[in-house]
Amino acid sequence: MGVPTAQGMAPKAVVLLSGGLDSATVLAQAREQGYACHALSLHYGQRHSAELDAARRVAAALGAVRHEVIQLDLARFGGSALTDTTLDVPVTGPQNGIPVTYVPARNTVMLALALSWAEALGARDLFYGANAVDYSGYPDCRPEFVAAFERLANLATKAGVEGQPMRVHAPIIHLSKAQIIREGLRLGVDYALTVSCYQADARGRACGRCDSCRIRAAGFAEAGVVDPTQYKTAD
Repeated sequence: MGVPTAQGMAPKAVVLLSGGLDSATVLAQAREQGYACHALSLHYGQRHSAELDAARRVAAALGAVRHEVIQLDLARFGGSALTDTTLDVPVTGPQNGIPVTYVPARNTVMLALALSWAEALGARDLFYGANAVDYSGYPDCRPEFVAAFERLANLATKAGVEGQPMRVHAPIIHLSKAQIIREGLRLGVDYALTVSCYQADARGRACGRCDSCRIRAAGFAEAGVVDPTQYKTAD
């Protein structure tokens, strides 16, 4: 459980919430640990708004104290198939190297915003759904990155310098997708509320072909759980 404050109130935490399976699970974990969860999502110019709609549903369902959606148009920089519609989202299987769906420095930017909000709130804990097992090879989902950002957080903040260390939690980083799903179900996560697809339509229906869809579907199959994902081909 989270450590109570001196006043006996639940400690605050900022949880990055994309609207996908992983971040929903992490929000549920932070809540179980006793944190008053402040969820943060980023409208960064992604191809669709379905995942932000999902984030709002998940934040409400899992009892976030507050949910903020920050507008920051990373699409102006380009460099990713998730923000540049002239680039195709790969649908032919795993890619060699870091895939074109990587958004340059996205997690660094999001964690920096979360850090700013956390310090303003008097929170000392950040949570995000990094995963280094069943994932697409993004460099900002590795344990080394998490550890490095935590060091930065304690060098760059008044709280850290004054001896109130900031902590970056990535509780699912070493779990397989099946393990994440089982953990979420234990915590009561309704995965039908989430959207993981890189190119979901306005109704939140998944393509079933992109890397994220394949990893998600394989996780449900391995967990032996019915996949609640709605696909575009359902019509």
